[in-house]
Amino acid sequence: MGMVLSESLKTIYLKFSLFLSFSYGFRKLFSTTPTVSQELFWNYKVETNTSDSHLLDGSFGTQTIHVNALRGMVSIRDNNVLSEWDGSMNYKNGLLAAKLFDKMACVLVKMDQAVFPTLDEIIRALGQQDSKQYPSTRGLTYTVLPSRVKNVAQYGMPIKDMCRAVPTYFAHQQKEGGALAVDPDSCFEIQLLSFMGLAICGEIPGL
Repeated sequence: MGMVLSESLKTIYLKFSLFLSFSYGFRKLFSTTPTVSQELFWNYKVETNTSDSHLLDGSFGTQTIHVNALRGMVSIRDNNVLSEWDGSMNYKNGLLAAKLFDKMACVLVKMDQAVFPTLDEIIRALGQQDSKQYPSTRGLTYTVLPSRVKNVAQYGMPIKDMCRAVPTYFAHQQKEGGALAVDPDSCFEIQLLSFMGLAICGEIPGL
């Protein structure tokens, strides 16, 4: 009888020890203290969606920018009463779409990688209190082409939704020195933070 009781106690002790070991491992796995891999995941998740608003120099409004790094997209809302516009920058296909409210038209341009800020530069700028550390030393001039874009949906749903109900045109980047031949009165100027300014020029219906 004593031997049976002893064996039973040993069995209970072993089961209890296994339970304690499992409980400790479970708590450690789901503890609030993040592991290195958890920290990397959380930091990446935070950085995939970034947004901020800035008051630009000489502007009568603010510019709100939202970055989705995972999709390679930047959304822009500029409520400047003198040059209100919405923008969508697609870094995967290198395309910028700008909806010019004063002209009631959308314009598509190819982003010059040598001039346009990178996605990482925009994210870093949004994390700074003062975006003036990125001087506006870069600017481009585009001439709007007369042919209207018929199938806007081929450039993605964000651009299609933004340009809904307004005509959409492509604009061609002017080579250095070629901007001198452009009529400045036909231009619509937009600014991207303090990185750069764009002049979208051309005589077309609605622009």
